[in-house]
This record gives sequence, structure tokens and C-alpha cells, in this order.
Amino acid sequence: MQIRQAEQHMQTSLGGIAKKAEGDPKHRFGNLYSLLNEANLRWCFTKLNRKAAPGVDAVDYETFEAELDDNISQIVDDLKDGNYKAKLVRRHYIPKIGGRRPLGIPVVGDKVLQIAAAQILSAIFEEDFLECSHGYRRGKGPQRAALELSKRLHRGRYRWVVDADIKGFFDNLDHEWLMRMLEQRIDDQRFLALIRKWLKAGILEEDGQTIYPVTGTPQGGVVSAVLANIYLHYALDLWFERVVKPRCQGDVMLMRFADDFVCCFQYQHEVQRFYEVLGKRLGKFKLELSAAKTRVIKFTRFETRDSESFDFLGFEFRWGTSRAGKPLVTMRTSKKKFRVALAVILSWIKKERCKLGTSAIFIKLRQKLQGHWNYYGVSGNSEMLKRFYRKVCRIMFKWLNRRSQRRSCNWQGFSEMLKYFGIPLPRIIGYWD
Repeated sequence: MQIRQAEQHMQTSLGGIAKKAEGDPKHRFGNLYSLLNEANLRWCFTKLNRKAAPGVDAVDYETFEAELDDNISQIVDDLKDGNYKAKLVRRHYIPKIGGRRPLGIPVVGDKVLQIAAAQILSAIFEEDFLECSHGYRRGKGPQRAALELSKRLHRGRYRWVVDADIKGFFDNLDHEWLMRMLEQRIDDQRFLALIRKWLKAGILEEDGQTIYPVTGTPQGGVVSAVLANIYLHYALDLWFERVVKPRCQGDVMLMRFADDFVCCFQYQHEVQRFYEVLGKRLGKFKLELSAAKTRVIKFTRFETRDSESFDFLGFEFRWGTSRAGKPLVTMRTSKKKFRVALAVILSWIKKERCKLGTSAIFIKLRQKLQGHWNYYGVSGNSEMLKRFYRKVCRIMFKWLNRRSQRRSCNWQGFSEMLKYFGIPLPRIIGYWD
């Protein structure tokens, strides 16, 4: 009952903030710090991922929950007394093609606070964000952004695309610029000081070394997503909408998900002019384009054979032809993401095949494939889905038969197990609106 009442109170407060933000674009919010009370933090605790890895103190969700009242009370007392200090963020690296991706894992107590702060920031800035921004926003997502881009490319008059990449965005986000951006809407110094503490929190590397950052926000941190969105809202989105668009005679479009974005233009001279100033604009905010990954490509229905392809949010976009012979923008799983997804399946089955029983393996496989279909199952991508399914089946068949010296099954028996455990076949579920 207490959690339900706290949720209702928090949602009412957030709703009031959002309404005020929408009604007065120049209003600066004060007294946000008071929302970080015990009732609201208990509700925020319920939003945590129970299975998330613990931070530097090795306290996981269940351990924190066992003494929830005392832990929440201690956090609130520290906030009131001005004694709150952000704990070290544990750095964890996950493999990716060409290297490793660093993630930051705060302690549970800091996660609870960051969820509350992220909810407040989202309520304020959601009313300011533009339609081109799709990252970490309610009702939006990467697949929806990719489908929207495909639809607008197909129906629009765009002929040129800037395929851009910001080098190390989460590591180079400038703290002073970010605080200036937050101050456009927030007039609560204690709340802003809290965010600054998280930005300055030390990072404990896997080798035991502690780093105190002067720029950036740990990727994977609870509040990092909304802070990144706010940063690029001011650094890129508003500039494109208020400066770039009015100076172009042809159709132009920006589509962004977090730090991944593409810009589309109708005329070559306008895309070249934009490309020349894009690096300078981002440089003003201490960001740098990756020279190796940023390019201008021709992408037009009028020259489908000569048009190049580009990747965005895990999909490859290219011009093709429909069954009726008409130009059509097609989406298919990018080659990079295809290889990564197969590598993940291979790594998983090699590691777990001797630990899990047959039922557990197939239940997990069902979940993995369903997740793949849910994201990559878009119109025009059926061939890549079928190819992925065939390769996954071969991987599974091979490594299940390596659990012992005796073969576990033949191909016919394996096919029957796929049916018995309800392994989903490739399915298209994503279409243009």
C-alpha cells in the first residue's frame, strides 16, 4: 500500500512538472531536491533490475532489499545533512567487434537516487525534446526510429545522407557544458550539485585502478541516458532545427537515437555545406566526429544501382526494387550485427551446454530467437532472418552433440526438439505506420 501511494504521489508530481514544462518553455524548476524523499525512493527501488550486477560494495538487489527501510532512510538523511557522496562506479567491459565497450555499474543506493533524478529530468526535458530524438524516450525506441527513417527516405525527396559517428561520446561529454544546459530548465543548486557528484564519481577499473574523470558520464549508468539526450538536444538537435533547416531550400531531415544519428538532404551543395560545419559545431561542445566512420553518401531512388548503403541502429539501408519493379528502401540486418548475434549464440552454447539440461537450453534459445525476431523482424528482412535461423540451428546441433563422446541426437531428432520446445520460426512483425 505504501509503495502504491508513493507511486501515485511521484506520478502526480512528475505530471505537474511535465505540464508546467509544456506550458512555459522558459520556466526554471526549483525545489526538485525535495522529491528525493523516502517514499519516492522506495518506489524507485522497485524499478531496479533484480538481476543487475552489484557495484563496488558487492551489495546486490536482494541484500539491499533485506534492509530496505534502513538503507533508504540513510540515503535520505545523508541528502538532508549534505553528507551524501557518490560511490565509485565499477567499470565492466563487454566484447564488441574491434574492441570492448565500457559500462559503468553504480552501487544500488546510487542507482535508486539516479532513477529518481532521471524521472525528474525526463519530466522536464521531454517537453523540449524534438521529434527527431528517439533515444531513451517513452513510446519511442531504436526499431521505431529505424522504421521511421526508412519510411521517410522512401516517401521523401532525399538524395544524400550524412552517416555520422561521434568518437567516444559518453567519454567526452563536457561537464561544464552539460551543467549549463541543465541550468536552462533547473534552478535548484542542490539538485544540480547531486548530478555533478555523479559525473565526478571515481571509476574503479577491472585492474583495481581508480580514475577520476574530468569529462564524460559512464555508459550504462541509470542517469547517463537522459543526460546524453539533453546534451545532444542542445548541441545538435536544436541547431539542426533552428539553423540548418531554415538555410536549406530542399528537404532535410535529422534522425537520432542517443549518439547515433544520420542527416538526409535533397541537394548536394547543401549536404556538403552541412558536412563542412558539422565538425565545428560539435567541436564547440568538446565532441569530435570519427573521420573513419563519418561520410557523405549518395542515396537516391533515381539511381538505385549507384546508391550506396549505410548502417543505422543495427540495420543496413539501401535502395532496391519492389516486386512491381518500383524503387523501394529496404532494411536488413547489418552484416556487423549479424556476425555479433551469431557470435553471442555460439559463445553462450559453448559455455552452457554442459551446465544446463536440454529443456533449459531450448527454453533459453526460444527466448533469444524471439528477441531477435522482435527487433529485426521488419518488412523486407525475411531472407536475413531465415539465414540467421539456419545458422543458429547448425550451431546448436553441432555443440549439443559435443556434450559427450556420444551424439545426443541426429538431425531429425533435433528438428523434433525444435518443434517440441516451441522454438519460434522467423517472423515479420515490424511495418511502417
